[in-house]
Amino acid sequence: MANEKQDKIVNFLKNYGFLFPDSEIYGGLSNTWDYGPLGVLLKNNLKNLWWKEFVTKLPNSYGLDSTIINNPKTYVASGHLANFSDPLIDCKECKHRFRADKLLEEKGISASETFSNEQLLNLMKENNVVCPNCGKSNWTDIRKFNLMFKTFIGVTEDALNTVYLRPETCQPIFTNFMNIIRTTRTKLPFSVCQIGKSFRNEITPGNFIFRTREFEQMEIEFFTYPKDSMNDFEVWFTKIKSFLFDILKFNKQNFNFLNVPDEERAFYSKKTIDIQYLFPHGMSELWGLAHRGQHDLTSHIKTSGKELYYLEPDGTKIIPEVIEPSVGLDRLFYALICEKYEIEKVDFNDEREVLRLPFSLSPYQCAFLPLSSKLNEKAFELYKRILDSGLFSCIYDQSGSIGKRYRRQDAIGTFYCITYDFESEEKNTVTIRERDSMKQVIIFIDEIESFLTKKRNSYLN
Repeated sequence: MANEKQDKIVNFLKNYGFLFPDSEIYGGLSNTWDYGPLGVLLKNNLKNLWWKEFVTKLPNSYGLDSTIINNPKTYVASGHLANFSDPLIDCKECKHRFRADKLLEEKGISASETFSNEQLLNLMKENNVVCPNCGKSNWTDIRKFNLMFKTFIGVTEDALNTVYLRPETCQPIFTNFMNIIRTTRTKLPFSVCQIGKSFRNEITPGNFIFRTREFEQMEIEFFTYPKDSMNDFEVWFTKIKSFLFDILKFNKQNFNFLNVPDEERAFYSKKTIDIQYLFPHGMSELWGLAHRGQHDLTSHIKTSGKELYYLEPDGTKIIPEVIEPSVGLDRLFYALICEKYEIEKVDFNDEREVLRLPFSLSPYQCAFLPLSSKLNEKAFELYKRILDSGLFSCIYDQSGSIGKRYRRQDAIGTFYCITYDFESEEKNTVTIRERDSMKQVIIFIDEIESFLTKKRNSYLN
C-alpha cells in the first residue's frame, strides 16, 4: 500500500508539471528530479512563507546567501572531513551496495552513529540480515564512505586544489559570524537564516525526493546566551509546531516528535528533537531541532586562529550557544503534497483529484475560465487586469468543457475558478467557484479584487 500511495503521488506530480525526472530523454540520472512550472511556483511560495514567518516577522533575524564551495578548512573545523561518512557494505553475491545502519533499521534494530564498523557487522550477523536484492547473507567488510562531493579549483586536479560542495548550509553562517555582528550591529539573541542547495553523495538515495544527492535546505542558526539556551530551544520547538499546524494546516496525527537519546545524537548536541512525518514509506525525519552548544564557533576558533565572539557593553567576550532549526525544503514540499493531495468521491459515479493547499501556497490562487470561445477576448482582458495588479497568482484556461477545467484546476490546487459567461456580458458579473467546497457565488466584476483580497486576508489570519 505504501508503494502504491507513493507511485500515485509521483505520477500525479509528473502528469501535472510539478516534478520531472532529470534528463529523462537520456534515461535520467539516479533519483534526480527537476521542478516543473507548477513545482517552481509551489516551492517558491513555500520558501517565501517560511522566510516571512522565521525571518521577516522575528526581531534580530537576518539572512545570508553563501557560496556552495567554501575553503576546505571550513570542513576540517566542522568535522565533516573526518567524520561525515556512512557505513558502506556490499553483497558479494549480487554486488549491490547498501548502508549497513539502514539495513539494521529496516529490521527494527537501532544503530548508533558511534558504533564501529566491527560492531555494525556483528549486529548484522547476529540478526541474520540478508541482502534485500538477492536474499543472501554474504557481505563484504564495512568501510566508511565520506558523503561530501569532491571537486577541484584551477586546472590541476591534485590534493592542493581539492575543494568540496557544501554538505549543509550552516557552516558559512559561523565563518561569517563576526562580519554579521559588525554590519548589523545586532544584540544577543539573534538569528541568521539561509535557504540554499546542499550536496551529499548518498549511497542509497531513494523514496522519491525524500533523499536525494542535491537538495535545498532552510536553516536557522539562533545565537543566544548560554543561560537562556534551553528555554530558547523550547521556544523554537513551539514556533516550528505553530508553522506546521497553524499555518500549513498539517494533521497532528501524522507526526511524531522524537527526543533523540544521548547515545544517538551528535556528541556536541545538548538536545535534539527529530520532527518526523508519516511519509508513504514510513515515519521519517522532516525537520530537525538541535542544540549545538558552542561547538561550531569554538571549532572554527581553534582551526582558524581567529576570535569569534559577541562583545558585551562592559567588554565581556561571550561565545554564544546555538539553537538550529533545519528543514529540507524538498522534504517539506513532499510532505505537503502527501498531506494535501486526495482523490475525493464527488457522487456515486464521479470523483476528482484535489490538492487542498493553503491559499498562500497555491501555485495559482485563481483561474479565469471563459464559458464559451466567443467570450475569450473579454475574459482574457479581465484575466490580464488581475494579472497586472500583481496581487494574485492567476492562470487563464480556455480549452475543454467547463467541468473538465474545474477538475484540472482542483487537481493543481487553484483556490478559485472565475467563470466569465454570457451573463457577464449583460449584467457585468462573474461566477466564482471555491476549490474545497465547490460552492459558487455570483459577484460584480468590479468586486473581484476586493473579494479575493478579503478571502486572502481571512486565510492568512
